[in-house]
Amino acid sequence: MSINLAKGQKIDLRKKSGDALTNFCVGVNWGMIQKKGFFGTKKVAVDLDASCALFDENNNLLDVVYFGQLKSKDGSINHSGDDLVGDTDGDDGLDNEIISVNLSRIPQNVDQVVFFLNSFKGQDFETVPFAAIRLYEGTPTRVNNIVATYDIATDSSFRGYVSMVMGKLYKRNNEWKFSAIGEPTADRELKGTLATIINKYI
Repeated sequence: MSINLAKGQKIDLRKKSGDALTNFCVGVNWGMIQKKGFFGTKKVAVDLDASCALFDENNNLLDVVYFGQLKSKDGSINHSGDDLVGDTDGDDGLDNEIISVNLSRIPQNVDQVVFFLNSFKGQDFETVPFAAIRLYEGTPTRVNNIVATYDIATDSSFRGYVSMVMGKLYKRNNEWKFSAIGEPTADRELKGTLATIINKYI
């Protein structure tokens, strides 16, 4: 059974059996905005961008995985691709963008992996239907076990924002753990969000 993420919450990345996770995914789901007009309701495409940044133990930026680079240089992290629209006919239960991590392939010099989300067109998170994040054991095409979920759409703290830091993987005693951050930032684009992460979250 999954748990609802709370800010600052720490999660051990383990399977139901207690063994350490090997494949770990962060999926983001959202829908199109419904706008009422004089001639009826119009659907507006929403482009949210899930990304992650890799850092060493000295907080040096090593790599970034995002819509412009779908695979980390070491091959341990893969992005499913840029979704420019969102679900067109309500929530289909599938994630629109997925970042998959092979924990066994992450190089030893990587100490933290920070996940973040940007609204590419500057659409307020509050207006995006059923926007949510989930952490799960599995692959982009198969969900074995949902570890935790985070509901953006129902959280009023994201009102007026278009960028957020989701959380981060970090190493403790050679084991990977996850810390939920779940905080909006005042940034308007990916580059600014990355700078905020470097200054505040690592």
